[in-house]
Amino acid sequence: MKTNIFKKWGVACLLGAMLLSSCNDILDEEPRSKLAPSFFNTEMGIEGGLTSLYAHLRYIYGNGYWLNICETGTDEYTWAQSADGNFKDADLSGVGNLNANTSRSDLLWGNAFANINTASGVIENGTEAGMSDALLAEAYFFRAFDYFMLVQTFGGVPLDLGAGELKFNTSTVRTSVRNTVPEVYKAIFSDLEFAVNNLPDKPRLTGTATKNLARLYLAKAYLTFGWWLENPNNIPTYPECARQDLNGHDAKWYFQQAYDVAKTAIDNPADYKLMDTFYDVNVATNDRNAEIMLYADHDENEKYGNGGAGYGWGSGSSPENFAYWMETWNYTEMIAKYSYTDDKGKVQEGTLNPVQREAVQALGRPWTRMAPITDNFIEGGVWEDAVKEMDSRYDATFTLRYHTNWPKSGNSVPFVFGANNMQIYPNDVYFSWVPESEDANINYTGADGKLGFGEMPQRPDFVVAVNHISRKKFPINWKLGIYRTDNGTTLGSKVNGGSPRPFVIAKFSEFYLIAAEAAVKLGKNSDARDMVNVLRARAGKQSFNQNDNVKLDQIIDKSADMIAATPATITIDYILDERSREYWGEGQRWYDLVRTQKWAERASVFHIAGVGYTDKDLEEFHRTITPDHYLRPIPQGQLDGMEMTKEEKSAYQNPGYRD
Repeated sequence: MKTNIFKKWGVACLLGAMLLSSCNDILDEEPRSKLAPSFFNTEMGIEGGLTSLYAHLRYIYGNGYWLNICETGTDEYTWAQSADGNFKDADLSGVGNLNANTSRSDLLWGNAFANINTASGVIENGTEAGMSDALLAEAYFFRAFDYFMLVQTFGGVPLDLGAGELKFNTSTVRTSVRNTVPEVYKAIFSDLEFAVNNLPDKPRLTGTATKNLARLYLAKAYLTFGWWLENPNNIPTYPECARQDLNGHDAKWYFQQAYDVAKTAIDNPADYKLMDTFYDVNVATNDRNAEIMLYADHDENEKYGNGGAGYGWGSGSSPENFAYWMETWNYTEMIAKYSYTDDKGKVQEGTLNPVQREAVQALGRPWTRMAPITDNFIEGGVWEDAVKEMDSRYDATFTLRYHTNWPKSGNSVPFVFGANNMQIYPNDVYFSWVPESEDANINYTGADGKLGFGEMPQRPDFVVAVNHISRKKFPINWKLGIYRTDNGTTLGSKVNGGSPRPFVIAKFSEFYLIAAEAAVKLGKNSDARDMVNVLRARAGKQSFNQNDNVKLDQIIDKSADMIAATPATITIDYILDERSREYWGEGQRWYDLVRTQKWAERASVFHIAGVGYTDKDLEEFHRTITPDHYLRPIPQGQLDGMEMTKEEKSAYQNPGYRD
């Protein structure tokens, strides 16, 4: 079978006729002969359906508004200075209103059901056509994957799309009935168990599903359902039902299954492994490495690598990968003075932007929509100074030092003036975020009044301590940044575009934290600590300094210090801290907090400075996070498309979002 995982097949939208919100344009377009349900009666159609299962990931992952709904309003991110309603609504801090019209979880609803129906079509028609169980298992995996995302987000969702439960639907259906959470999980477990039993150890093609990928989601589904059964904070579920497993197992049984499946994968990694350093996992030149298990793929081919002709790079819409824009502040507003005598003896003076917009991982296109919450970077936070000193994940997560790049724009100015009126040359650092402990040594008056920068004695770079992170300026999430191979010696012709990098969805490292979390729930502290320490030991090793952009002469190994700093007793809060350090800003946070029912506890109160460049004093903000918020609203477009009574539509909606 020849499969091109970059090509987006229209069958995914056409066959999801019951759920209309994201597919209207395709449903109304011609020609349809290529996309008709009968298409699945051909080998080409089955191949196309299988291919589209991978392609659909790009319509969710890498979308900046999906990243927003997964991160804004958590203990990692709040809205930033340029945020619109998409971000303020999600923050739940009184500046917006999250409802069925405004929640960007519609991106999941509108794409997942179409893909589920395509997966069912592949399963039913592929079985009749004699497709191998190994290929069918890819469809089983994706059907479970999408249902798992849906049930975590919305609660119980429909298993019947119009032709019967988990059946391929070929007709338009204008009514819907939501299944309960246990019913949906039963289907998820069944599909994932088939996938685990039949997928190969090694991928069929680069990036395709494997046995251990299915194990990862099976372990995570077991873990999540165990929490749902236990329900420690009495969070309501919908549709209303008893918190009982249909097979009669209790929460402890599911935690044990989660641990066992994760441990099996760790002991039998096949082609997967932990990279030697955290930097190796996330540097763009090493994309699709052995730690990455699932990603929404892209490349620099604008026709196919971005979802097909007709989508412009820089459009800010799916299937483009533009998520990194949202977590990037407008560093391009830095202005530096220069004055020098040229080779003709003439004095040249003026101003320029010392750090210009560039298509590189540390910079990229700024949108200033999501600001990291300052509490995380100060004493008691996940990135407190003691962590910064020995945990390489800090350096390999954030752009903390901003290097000058003006010669790449064709400007021949030899140097600019920085802090303390010292000269700064090309590739030198112009601005730095420094630890909270340095704040007392910083003079914030008279340095750069416009941007609120400070000076430290004998340092040419301007500085701000991380306890003054604001909605206007903040550390960039380096991990998600753009990377191109065609910049040459310039800033890059695609500097405003989306990223041609794959957007990472799942990593092998997560097995260790799933196992650790399950072990905590089982009262196995020693096992939990052992699992956490595998990743902490790795985090203590550094071979490349990302913020200085230099390969180290020898590996810095603080693994022993990292392990020694691990608390004797591992708690769920500590697991959440470690998950934040591993997956900061990647779109996992809301699900982590909802699963563990820690969202309100950890995110209701936070601190950050204001929306102006000179704002540096922290303000306290409060979020209203109610139990009903632990489910997202059913999108209004779905409700509007159903031929049901007003009362039936109201009953279909999650209780916290009814009119």
